[in-house]
Amino acid sequence: MPVFRTNVAVLLGMLVLSGLAFSSVFPPEAAAQGLAAAPPAHACLNRAEQRAAVTDRKAVPLAAAIKSLRERGPRGEVVRAELCSHGEKLVYVLTLLARSGKVTRATVDAANGEPINGQ
Repeated sequence: MPVFRTNVAVLLGMLVLSGLAFSSVFPPEAAAQGLAAAPPAHACLNRAEQRAAVTDRKAVPLAAAIKSLRERGPRGEVVRAELCSHGEKLVYVLTLLARSGKVTRATVDAANGEPINGQ
């Protein structure tokens, strides 16, 4: 056990030192000015935003997107679905679990329900 505790102490020390080094390169003032933080390339919508997008007909319902994907062949069970903005368009990012146990992702254009990139 002493070796484990020593390794943890060394790792914690390294994290503290790297935090100090990071704060000296990017001081808190830079973050306050917006220099260190860039907006994400895409962000997922919360439940209220998802409902509003479907109501405003900016996105097809999730069921329609899943149906469109399944019409192109068996893929597996949808275990997670997110509606995200990707640039100027909305996309569904679907996580699928195949019978073999393989986990895959599929991206569907939320405006028309068509899979993107031949997925």
